[in-house]
Amino acid sequence: MKKIIPLEKNVLIKLEEVDKITESGIILPEKNENEKYQQGQVVSVGESNDINSKIKTGIKVIFEKYEITEIKDGENKFVLLKSKHILAIVG
Repeated sequence: MKKIIPLEKNVLIKLEEVDKITESGIILPEKNENEKYQQGQVVSVGESNDINSKIKTGIKVIFEKYEITEIKDGENKFVLLKSKHILAIVG
């Protein structure tokens, strides 16, 4: 992977795979694969004092669907977004 370093208030997130089968065993149609992701793991954080101290490398977060820049590196998918678009930390 090329080294991507977010600047200022931006955060780089590696997207998680979308489950094709629900917990109850329902198989989701392929069209769901094109749905926007909303969850991933923080890979890198910009150097700004305005970024919440809880947003650190390695944590899982939920973010807004449409305020992102998508990046693909081989099979890996990433998004770059402003830290204010992170909605929650998954614990």
